[in-house]
Amino acid sequence: MIPLSVLDLAPVPAGEDAAHALRNSRDLAQHAERWGFKRYWIAEHHNMPGIASAATAVVIGYVAAGTSTIRVGAGGVMLPNHAPLVVAEQFGTLESLYPGRIDLGLGRAPGTDQLTVRALRRDAAGAETFPSDVVELLYYFGADTGQQAVRAIPGAGLNVPVWLLGSSLFSAELAAALGLPFAFASHFAPQYLHQALQAYRTRFRPSEFLERPYVMVCLNVVAAETDAEAAFLFTSVQQAFVNLRRGRAGQLPPPVHDFGGSVSVQERRGLEAALGEAVVGARETVQAGIERFVAQTAADELMITAQIFDHAARLRSYEIVAKLAAPGAADATAQAGKGTR
Repeated sequence: MIPLSVLDLAPVPAGEDAAHALRNSRDLAQHAERWGFKRYWIAEHHNMPGIASAATAVVIGYVAAGTSTIRVGAGGVMLPNHAPLVVAEQFGTLESLYPGRIDLGLGRAPGTDQLTVRALRRDAAGAETFPSDVVELLYYFGADTGQQAVRAIPGAGLNVPVWLLGSSLFSAELAAALGLPFAFASHFAPQYLHQALQAYRTRFRPSEFLERPYVMVCLNVVAAETDAEAAFLFTSVQQAFVNLRRGRAGQLPPPVHDFGGSVSVQERRGLEAALGEAVVGARETVQAGIERFVAQTAADELMITAQIFDHAARLRSYEIVAKLAAPGAADATAQAGKGTR
């Protein structure tokens, strides 16, 4: 089994609050560390009642303080929402506090609606400057020559690993051009998965950051004792997707037994398009699904996400997945490309 990592959206279960969700996130990270997961990444979203990780760098610090060896990072920071210098300072601070453990994944989308983009005081067209913003951010992490008029302090010379995240071809091609590791969001947008991976690998240029292409793919995985139980747990994220499309985003709903009868044909097609790559089932089902997905993508690393209403069931899902990994998988992570740490 290739190295496994975790993507956490800090889901807020219905009836709970952000403090509850964030405590659950740190608890999951602590378990993930013991189970041998390589990374624990946190995603930036805004104005989403069911996601508690809007202040992504703050949450990363909270999780890193509660763990000791697992890499902690952003999956990702939505760069159009931020000045590159501020991001460099934030992650330079995190790297200074938790040396050798911080990753910075960068996304091009705002992670929210256009009204909220304006409330963030950012330009709605900020995605157009994403390539130059990434280059600027990389510059701030470079060596401090003493000649720069503007420096990230802390940040300069720390070489925080930077990843590009994507759900289309754009970031794949940019990651290839810059010689950066690439992570694809097949957990919600699998349509361009294989095209993006091919574009990244064929156009990759070795760089000071990375000698060869390095691909991480994110996948929804819900594991339980039986296929039926896993399918039941999976209805929480299915409901969340449908509610979002209906314009009624809310907290993560509890699972239901009759979900299929509550959605239209069009909504069912939308779910298949967004969540069609999900692996849901008991141990044997999950193992077969993950092995098939890894064989199809030739991924170097797999990032697992699981929005499960009940925290104990969520922990159990990740534990089942962790036990699928070969005994030496944790040691093998040290052999990954130099830019991935």
